[in-house]
Parts: sequence; C-alpha cells; structure tokens
Amino acid sequence: MSTKRRALIKYSLPIALFLSAFLVFGMTVPPPEKAPDFKLKNGKGETVTLSSLRGKVVVINFWATWCAPCRAEIPGFLDVYDEYKSKGLEIIGISLDSDGWESIKPFVNEYDITYPVVLGERETVRNYGGITAIPTTFVVDRNGNIAAHHVGYMSKSDFLRTVKQLL
Repeated sequence: MSTKRRALIKYSLPIALFLSAFLVFGMTVPPPEKAPDFKLKNGKGETVTLSSLRGKVVVINFWATWCAPCRAEIPGFLDVYDEYKSKGLEIIGISLDSDGWESIKPFVNEYDITYPVVLGERETVRNYGGITAIPTTFVVDRNGNIAAHHVGYMSKSDFLRTVKQLL
C-alpha cells in the first residue's frame, strides 16, 4: 500500500467517525422535560390523550410490529402493567407501523395487549424529540414530567425498577 493511501486512510477514518457521530447525535433533538400532550386514535377510532391520564405514571412506548426488540419487551410490559395498573400505572403503545391498523390489530390480538395502543403521527414523533430508533420508551411522572427515557430493548426488571420508583 502506498504512503499516500495509508495517510489518506489514517486521516480519513477519524474524520468519517467524527462526522458520523455528528450526524447521529447532532441531528437529534433532546426530549422535552414536560411530556407533550397528544391526541391519537386507537383501533376503535377513539381518541387517546396523554392529558386525560394526568395523575398517573404513564409509560409511552414507540414501537412497531416488525421490530424484534419491541416484540421481545411487550410480554414484560404486560406483566408489569397487569400488576401495577391498580396503583396508577398506564402504558400507551404508539405504533409507528406505516401500514397502520392492518398490521397492528392482528398483532395486538395475538399478543393480547391490554394497554391502549394508538397509531403514531409525525407530529407526535417530532414533539418527543424525534424518534431515531425503536423501541423508544418515555416514563412520565404523575405531574406530567418525563422522568425517564430509554432507547432500545428494555428488560422487565429494568422496566419494573424504573416504574416502581415513581408509583
């Protein structure tokens, strides 16, 4: 390999990594401190709003039916939801499936999802700082503030620990 080529590789790689990091991290907007309200439709056409759940600990989970980590974390979410719903826990699954209810409804039935599932919109994604990966989970305290934000798969034990601190 020529000296010029080695020098090019030696100096290009750090620059490329720096620019990649800038693109990934520089273009994301941090989530707001106060959880933005939303009005989204569930599978029955009913409107679900965050503001109607004020006073509860609300978990907002951005997900999709085709997302393997999303599918993997749902059973743990359901276990925690069933155990803590009576103590003020609510979960809202915001699906980002591009084909809408055609794929969401069968999935919700197959997984027996008992918490509200709504279809996400660009405005909601933007209001939450831009969702760059799924699953992305926000935990909102009883006062409507974002208390936790997690990108990627969340284990049942991590989910439970996060939620129990706020209940």
